[in-house]
Amino acid sequence: MTSKVFTPRLNVVIAAIFLTALARLIPHWPNFTPVAAVALFGGVYISKRWLAFVIPVIAMVLGDLFIGFHPYILAVYGSLLLTVCIGFLVRLKPGVFSVIGGSLLSSLLFFLITNFSMWMGNPNFTQDFAGLVQCYTVAIPFFNNGILGDLFYNGVLFGSFYLVQSYIPVLQKSR
Repeated sequence: MTSKVFTPRLNVVIAAIFLTALARLIPHWPNFTPVAAVALFGGVYISKRWLAFVIPVIAMVLGDLFIGFHPYILAVYGSLLLTVCIGFLVRLKPGVFSVIGGSLLSSLLFFLITNFSMWMGNPNFTQDFAGLVQCYTVAIPFFNNGILGDLFYNGVLFGSFYLVQSYIPVLQKSR
């Protein structure tokens, strides 16, 4: 009996997410990671919505078991879940420009959410608008790396899957 949920296509998508998430464990520039890419890719290619949320989170948790958890982890995971939702939107009209747009939007949301979380209650920043602006300002170099990392890993994930599908017909979405 074959699984109706775990098709060959879904198995390859899940494997790609987990393999890409492993890149968090190798040395990299700050914020040049596949975090948003695995969430966007999952949102686009995992048709069961609940699985589209669960698989990227599991991949992240497994990595965080080695990297370590931090006080801002809920903001990171919240950003990850929102990026899955962006993937649902990209799925409606998939293509290079929608993936790039989804990647840039997820980078922006990650930056805004995680740095807002960093600012809240942090004694290094005044708890007013000036402190919030200062927090965002000092985080700009990380934002630049985040954008580059998201575009890079989305390019690798989406581009590789597109090529693999063209050579292995069973991985193409059934109409």
